[in-house]
Order: sequence, then structure tokens, then C-alpha cells
Amino acid sequence: MTIRARITRPSTIAAVSVALWVFIGVATALFTLFMAAYVMRMDGSDWSPIVMPWQCWLSTILLLATSLMLHGANKAGRPLTTRKFLVMGGFFGFAFIGCQFWSWHALQANHITPMGNPAGSFFFLLTAMHGAHVLGGLVGWLRTVRFVRFGPVLDSAMFELRWRARLCTRYWDFLLAVWVVLFAALRWLTPEVVRFICGTR
Repeated sequence: MTIRARITRPSTIAAVSVALWVFIGVATALFTLFMAAYVMRMDGSDWSPIVMPWQCWLSTILLLATSLMLHGANKAGRPLTTRKFLVMGGFFGFAFIGCQFWSWHALQANHITPMGNPAGSFFFLLTAMHGAHVLGGLVGWLRTVRFVRFGPVLDSAMFELRWRARLCTRYWDFLLAVWVVLFAALRWLTPEVVRFICGTR
């Protein structure tokens, strides 16, 4: 295995790192706005809570596994070990996407569609939006994996691989945190809970 010898300049590394933080901030604001709309929509008379498909629990495990694998890649000291962790992380990431489609199919089998009950509509909207960000993370993951090539080991670019792995880890930790919040809200947040928290009960 070999790693490309092209080394990114420190100024570029800093710029990319800041850009990722900015993107995470913007995405956080976007998800926050959609969650606020979700909470406010609960007050409608046509709101009917849905039963979360069990596949969402599996999705949580898969996303957690992805994050753990990328942390392993970030801490690995050898190129081969780093690549193994990266590949496993990507496998769990793609499995998460597949599990999300499975959960949508399970809801549709129970006659819950994006155009029906508002609670179901928000489930499809929020999980689809999160899934789109996961696909973006898989693109970044693929670029990092492609940085590693089979052949003789070249240690001159290990720093390059490590900072790429760090960026992937940071972004997937963000995806995991967002998913946990979404999952908790979709699973346990009810109009009664919202009224109790807001003091309007």
C-alpha cells in the first residue's frame, strides 16, 4: 500500500478545517429550523403520532459504528490499519443509508407516506435531509479512501492521510449527534411534552 506523496500546504489544511466548521454551523442552523417547524406543527388538530419503525434503532447502531471506525482510523499509526478502519467505516455508512430506505419501506407498508399524516411527512423530510448529509459524508470518505493506494508504503504523506481522516471523523461525529437528536425527537417528543416544556399545559 502506498500513500500519495502530494502534501497539502498548512494554509490549505487550516482553510479546509475552518470551511468544515462553517458548513457544520450552517447545517446545524438548518436542522434547528426544521426541528422548530416540527415542534410548532405538532399543535395542529390533524397531528397524529406515528410508531417509529424498529429499523431506526438499527440505523443508530450503524451510524455509531461508522463514527467509531473513523475514530479508529484517526488514531491508527500505520497506513494499512488506517485504511482498514476507513473501509469498515464506509461499509457501516452505506449500511445506514440502506437501513433508512428499509425504514421508509416499513412505514409505507403501514400506509404512512410523505403526503399523509403531518407526523409522517416530517419523519420522511427530516430523515431524508439527514440522509442527504450522510451521502455528502460518504463522498468525503471516498476521497479519503482513494488517497490510499496499494503498493510500497510511503510514510512521507502520513500527515496528509491523518488530517483527512480527522476531517471525516469530525463530520461523522456531527452526523451522529444530529441523528441522535432527530431520533429522540421523532421517538419521544409529543404535543403533551412540548406543552409541558413550554408551560402551556
